[in-house]
Amino acid sequence: MPVHMSDEAFEELVSEALDLVPEQFQRAMSNVVVLVEPRHPTRNLYGLYHGVALTNRSSNYSWALPDTITIYRDPILAHAVDADAAKHQVATTVIHEIAHHFGIDDDRLDELGWG
Repeated sequence: MPVHMSDEAFEELVSEALDLVPEQFQRAMSNVVVLVEPRHPTRNLYGLYHGVALTNRSSNYSWALPDTITIYRDPILAHAVDADAAKHQVATTVIHEIAHHFGIDDDRLDELGWG
């Protein structure tokens, strides 16, 4: 059974997850915004990073629109067994997508336990 949660409560989970990111990584994040959307238009995803990872930026990287990390509320809540499970999945998803911003791929994230 899906977890029911207000949009505001879910956004608070995302905010709390962002607070888990160590300060040195927060300072290093550059030109990125975090968004919450109900669901991806075509795929069943928990989150998505869209942009140019810091490791791929060159001296020519300027005047670019911000990278986006989108956290998808509905799939997370649909698969969570309770509010604590939803909170854990939000934190895992936020960390996972931030790792992509730093150039860490899915294989390495799986090795680190953040897959």
